[in-house]
This record gives sequence, C-alpha cells and structure tokens, in this order.
Amino acid sequence: MPYKAWFQCINHQCNTSYPLNSIVYRCKICGSLLEVQHDMRALNRRDAKAWMKLFEDRYKSTQWPYGSGVWGKKEWVLPQIDNNNIVSLYEGGTNLFWAERFGKILGLENLWIKLCGNSHSGSFKDLGMTVLVSQVKQMISEGAPIQAIACASTGDTSAALAVFCAAAGIPSIVLLPKGKISVAQLVQPIASGALVLSLDTDFDGCMRVVQEITQDETIYLANSMNSLRIEGQKTVGIEIVQQFDWEVPDVIIIPGGNLGNVSALGSGLLMMHDLGLIAKLPRLVVAQAELANPLYRSYLKNFETFEPIQAQKTLASAIQIGNPVSIQKAIRTLKQFNGIVVDATEQELADAAALGDTTGMFNCPHTGVALATLIKLINADKIDRSEHVVVISTAHGLKFTDFKVQYHEGTLDFPCRFANKPIELPPRVDAVKEALRNALQKRSKN
Repeated sequence: MPYKAWFQCINHQCNTSYPLNSIVYRCKICGSLLEVQHDMRALNRRDAKAWMKLFEDRYKSTQWPYGSGVWGKKEWVLPQIDNNNIVSLYEGGTNLFWAERFGKILGLENLWIKLCGNSHSGSFKDLGMTVLVSQVKQMISEGAPIQAIACASTGDTSAALAVFCAAAGIPSIVLLPKGKISVAQLVQPIASGALVLSLDTDFDGCMRVVQEITQDETIYLANSMNSLRIEGQKTVGIEIVQQFDWEVPDVIIIPGGNLGNVSALGSGLLMMHDLGLIAKLPRLVVAQAELANPLYRSYLKNFETFEPIQAQKTLASAIQIGNPVSIQKAIRTLKQFNGIVVDATEQELADAAALGDTTGMFNCPHTGVALATLIKLINADKIDRSEHVVVISTAHGLKFTDFKVQYHEGTLDFPCRFANKPIELPPRVDAVKEALRNALQKRSKN
C-alpha cells in the first residue's frame, strides 16, 4: 500500500481535504487552517521497531536525501514527493547539549538543550522550509504557475526561505518589519538574493500584507499558516526522542511567537504515539515574552477566549507577535499535552540567556525566554527536579550579537546581573597581574 498525505481542514465539522499540490492555505469552505494528514493505516503496516530501525539506518547517512533529519522521515513528511525535487541542505540532526552546569544551578540533573540553531541558516525554521520549498519545486515541475515564494518574517523565517530558494533557483520575497530585526538577520536574505521589502510596521502588519499579495497564485505563501512548514518542523520532536534511544522526556519547553512550532512539536510526538514508537507523551510548555504574550493571557482564562494584542518591543524580536496565525492549533496541542504557558520579563529573559552562556551555551534571546520559563517553573515547584527536561533553542546566538553587546555593556533598561565588560588596561605586566589577582579573588569568593 503506497503512503499518502493530503491537506485537511482542522475544523472537524467541515473536514474538507485538498491535494498537497493545491495552492491553498485555508479551507475554502469554512476558512479554518489546514493540516497535513497521513494515511495512518498504510503507515501502521510497518511496525514500530521497523520504523525505528529505518530511521536509525538513515540518520546522518550520505544516502540522498535520507541523511537529512527531515527527509530521513520522508514517509511521515511528504511521502509522494519525487526525490529529484527535494531541496535539502542537510537540515536537522542538531545536537542535544547536556546542560550539566546550568542544571546544577537549578538543581536539575537531567537538563538538555536541543540546539536547533546549529543548522544551515541558524534556526529551526530550516526544518520546515526544506519541505515547503521542495513541494513548490515539485509543483512547478508539474506546471503550477508559481513564480516566487513569499513570507512575512521577524528574521529567521526570511533567512531560511531565502537560502532554500537560492539552492532551488526559485525567487524569494521577504517582508520584514523595518528596524525590528537584528543586522545579522537582515543580511541573511539580502546575501541569498531575496527581494527584501522593509515595511514600516510590525510583524502582524507584514503578515496582513503577505496574505493579500499571495492571493495571486503566482506568489506562494511560506509562513507557518501553510501547514507544509509544520511537516518539517514536527521532526524535531521525533528526533529528540530518537536521540534519547526512543525514551520520551518528561517536559519539553519551546519558545512561542506565531505558534506554528508548538503545534508542529505536538504533531510529531502524536504521530510517534499513534504508530506505537512511544507509549507516553511529554508535558509541553510554551514560553512567551511578557511584552508579546497573547497565548499566556488566553491560558490564564483556561483558553476559553483568545484576544489578539498589540505586541510591544521585546528583546526576543522573533516572537514579538500579538496575533499568532496558528493560535487554534497551538491551543488544541496544549490541551492534548497537559500544556503550560509561562511568560518572562525582559530582565528575566536577558539574565537567563546570559547565565546560560556562562555555563557553555551561546543563547539567542528566545532561548533566554525558554530558560527563564524553566527557572520560574522550578521555583514554583511545577517541574520536579528529578524530571527529564529538554529546552528547545530555536536559533543561534550569533544572530543576536547586538543583544549580547548591549547586555554586557550594561546599556539595556534594567540591571544586567551577569554583565562581563572587557577591562581596559595599559600594556604593562604589573597592570595585567593586578587585574588577574582581583578577578581570581572575586571568583574564589563566589
């Protein structure tokens, strides 16, 4: 029996389906978001141990395209795509960092950081973009009128789209909020040859515009409301479990902005559960910045209502989103996983990122939000110190050097507890010795 997948409306009262080569982002009947559904009956014809062996045999191999952390799970992602149309940059396969020292500070023995930023464009967005761009390449080969792929972005999505489109030879268009992303993030799509449009608005404003322009079927939408992205991003949960020899962590913490990532994480874990590879599900925690926390506000009301907000400027710029597109999917996922939502202040996220750095990490501010959330949950006894915890680091810290410079120079709007400014000295041995003596004495006292 061949493996098959298709788009399906998430509204169970509607349940309309569409082929994956359709240019469609919302249900044409009821307007709800879509998700990719798989023929689980066919997938169940292979037992759990056989799936595990297949995934292990492929993992980081040189056999095209299965060495990719995404395409090694091809049957669970896009089973019908021609391998010749796959656009892969060897995404996924990112390492789990045992945060031994940071864990000891918190009293946790089993804390791991999933370093999704150790990827081609420096963020977890590569996982979804390889799937979307590959499917577009397939559709173009079948005669679809697509001329370019477009996205709204706070930085990481645009970088991933631009680099995968560059590899595929497909034009890319990115809409960015002017002055609201780091220089490192801005230069990535520029360097990859994208058409970069800097709009004098925030991400939500860019999102409104990109949804309008992609009503033209010659421009394909690449934001996470397109569930092809979710199919790639769901492999992060599968990969985490695989890296722990198919044992499931107790808690997984993930930063949340547009909220496609939490629904993707849940989708991969549920698929593993339904196919018998795992027997339990972890608790999922979504971490939000206090200045952009619409999901947290809804969580406080038991998800009975949701109201978009005007997101305020936050150091965690990639999750500065007040009207997340994937809100319905995120809430559904959190209910399935006994989920928790926590927010963090600017000082909390900055200090948590900096403290993590002193123990061997190099965190983006969004990972700082997740680490601050972990600290708050430990202090509130909502995570037991014996539990196996994974924090998902969404991007590489080198994308946010301006944030780190401001922190260590002490130029942010709050005291920076772990600031570490360079000491300027004259070029004399006695001056250097005096500085060393003072530093070592201070360290011994701490």
